[in-house]
Amino acid sequence: MFVRRRWTALATTGILITAALSHPGPGVAAPAAPAITLAPTETALVRVRLADEAQLARLVAGGADLANRPRSRDGHPVADLVLTGRQLADLTRQGADALQVVQRADDGARRLAESARAAQARTRAGLRADGADTLQFLQAYWWTTGGKTFLQAQVATTATDDPDVEITVSWRTADGATGSFPLYRFEDSGEYQYHYALPQPVPGRPVQFTATSSLGGTSRPVTPARWPDATPPPQPAGYQKDFIDAYLTPVDIRARIARLGRQYRDLVDVIDLPNRTQGYRRTAAAYLGDPAVAAVVVESVRFGDQGMNGVQARTVDPGGASRPLTVRYRDRVLTVSLATDAAGKVTSSTDDVAAAINARQGSRFRATVEDGSAGLPMPVAGPVRLDDGLQGAEVPTRPWTVQALRIGRHRDGSRVGVLAYSQEHAREWATPLVTLEFAERLLANARTDAATRQLLEQVDVFVIPTVNPDGANYSFHDYNLQRKNLVNHCTGTARDPRYRTTWGVDVNRNYTVGSLFDGYVGASANCLSGNYAGTAELSEAESRNVIDLARAHPNIRFAMNVHSYGGYFMWPPGAYRADGRVTLPRPSIDESTLFLASARRIVGAIAAERGTVTWPSQTGPVADVLYSAAGNSADQLYYELGIFAWDFEVGNDRWNETTGQWEGVGFQPPFDEAHGESQEYAGGLVELVRVARDYAAGAR
Repeated sequence: MFVRRRWTALATTGILITAALSHPGPGVAAPAAPAITLAPTETALVRVRLADEAQLARLVAGGADLANRPRSRDGHPVADLVLTGRQLADLTRQGADALQVVQRADDGARRLAESARAAQARTRAGLRADGADTLQFLQAYWWTTGGKTFLQAQVATTATDDPDVEITVSWRTADGATGSFPLYRFEDSGEYQYHYALPQPVPGRPVQFTATSSLGGTSRPVTPARWPDATPPPQPAGYQKDFIDAYLTPVDIRARIARLGRQYRDLVDVIDLPNRTQGYRRTAAAYLGDPAVAAVVVESVRFGDQGMNGVQARTVDPGGASRPLTVRYRDRVLTVSLATDAAGKVTSSTDDVAAAINARQGSRFRATVEDGSAGLPMPVAGPVRLDDGLQGAEVPTRPWTVQALRIGRHRDGSRVGVLAYSQEHAREWATPLVTLEFAERLLANARTDAATRQLLEQVDVFVIPTVNPDGANYSFHDYNLQRKNLVNHCTGTARDPRYRTTWGVDVNRNYTVGSLFDGYVGASANCLSGNYAGTAELSEAESRNVIDLARAHPNIRFAMNVHSYGGYFMWPPGAYRADGRVTLPRPSIDESTLFLASARRIVGAIAAERGTVTWPSQTGPVADVLYSAAGNSADQLYYELGIFAWDFEVGNDRWNETTGQWEGVGFQPPFDEAHGESQEYAGGLVELVRVARDYAAGAR
C-alpha cells in the first residue's frame, strides 16, 4: 500500500492540459485531443502517461496515491493517480501527459444522489431495468392433514408500492398434475409485507412452485418443503391421557388443582400466587330516572356484595315552594329531594342531582349524568334498586387467589424450568383444558412411563391454568365474550351500566416491554376498548402474578402462553411502533433458529394427535404473523427475564370439504372440538418440556 503524501505545489494558476488519449500509428493523423481542465486546488482521479519509468519510480518513492497497477502504453508507463491541479501541472512539466480525468472529487456525491433517485423511481415502479418486478418466495411448504394434501406460499414483489400487482403461484405434483392459485397483497401498519393465500388443497405431493406477476416478473422455480417435518417419540402402550371431560370454570379449576395436590404430593406443589385479584365483584348501580328521557347513574363506592346490592335510590318532589336540593341516606335508601322555585315547580337538573350526591354522599355513592342527559330537568323517579348485575350465584365474591402447580422430582431450582399459563383472556375456555391435561399427563404417567419419569427428573414444570379467574367467571356466567378482567378503571359516562360488558383490562396488554406506554401499537388507552392496557404497566394483579412467578424462579427458561383461537404458534417480537413499523429487537440468529426449530418439533407433536397442522404462515414472530400486541407477556418474559417465550393460539381452522373453505372454531367451540384441542396441544406442551430438557443438556 502506498502512503499518501501531499505533493509540493509548483503551479499557482489554473492550467489547460491537452493530451492525446490514443497514439495512432505512423502516417495516421492524430485526432483532435479533448481539453482536460483541472483547477489548481481541484482534486481528481486522472489517468496519466508518464515520461518514463524513472518518473514512475519517483512517484512510488514519494507516496503517490496510485489507484491501480500501472501499465505500459507505447513504451511509457500509464498510471491512474489522485492529483490536484497543481500536482498535475508539476507532472506535465516533467514530461507527463494527462490522458483522462476518470473522476472528479465531487462526482461520487453526485452519482450517489443520481443512484438513489433512480432506485426510488424503480421501487415506485416496481420494475427492473427490463420492466419486470422481482419475485421471491418467502415460504413454500406442503403437508397432509385428514388424508388431504395442502400447500401454502408467500411471495414478495419488489413492486412494494403498487397495490395493483397480481401474483399467481403455479404448482406441479410428483405425478405431473398442475394447477395455480392467486395470492393476495398483505399490508400491515400501512406497509407492504408480502402476497399470500390460505392453504390450498392439491391432489398430491407438490414438487415445484413458480410465481409470476402481472408486471412480468417470474420467480425461479422452488421445491416446496414438507411442514413441519418433525414427529415426537411414540407414546408407549398404556400411556395415560384424556383427563378432560367438560369445560372447567375457575371454581372447577381450583378444585382440580386441590385434587392434584393431594393425589401427587411427591411430585407437585400448589403455589398461591402473591397478588389476589379483585374477585368476582362489581359495584352496584342503577339508573335514577329514565335513560330514554333523562337519568343519573347512581353507583355504590363499595362492591355490591359488600352490602350495597339492594340499596334503593329515589328522587322526590318536596311538595312546597322554594325548597333547596337535599340528599339523605337512611335505612338503605338514598333520597334526593329536588329543588323548587317560588311557584313550587321542580328546578333541579340532572347535573345538579349528580353533583349533590357526590358532594354530600360521596363516601357511599358516586353519580354521573347518563350520556345524553346533561342539563336536562331531573324527573321525579324511583325507588330503584342498586345491583352489581352478576349472575354467578355460586361463585365466591371475595378476592381470588390465583394458583400454580409446580411439577417435578426436583422442585428446588436445580433443573431447567418450563412455565405454561393460560386464560389471560377470559373467553378462551379451551385454554385451561390444555394446561390441565398437560399437567395431569405428566403426573399420572410419571408413575407408569419411564420416559415421563425421566422428564420430571430433568425439568421443573410450572402451570397456571387460569391467569384471569375473575374475567373467566364473568365469561361463564354473565357475558360469554368477555375478554378482559373485571377491574373497572373507567370514569364519567363510561361507567354507565350499558357498558358493563366492555369494562376491564386486557391482561395481555398490561406488561412492561413494548407497551402502549412506551409508544407501541396494539393496545388502547380507552377503558372501553377490548385491548385496554390499564392505567399503567403491571397495574393488574393478574399480570403481576405471571411476572412474579417467573422472577421468583429464575430457573424458568421456557414459557408458553396458551390462547385461542386460530391455530398460531408465535414468539417475540410481539410489538412494533407505528412509524416505520419498527419492531422490538429481533432475536439473534441462534435464538431465531432455536425458536423455529423448537416450533417445528412442537407443531409436529400437536399434529400427531389428530392430524391438525399449524400453518407455516401462522408460525413465527407475533408482529409478523398476527399483529402488534403492545405490552404482551411473552415480550416481557423474553426481553426482560431472558426466557424463551412462545404463544399458542389453539383451535385451528377446519377444512370443510363440502364448501372448500377453511372455517373458524371460536373461543367456545362445541366441547368435542375443545376436547380435541386439549389433547393435541397438551401433547405440544409435553414436547416443549423435551425441548427444555435437550436445551439444558446441550448447555452442560
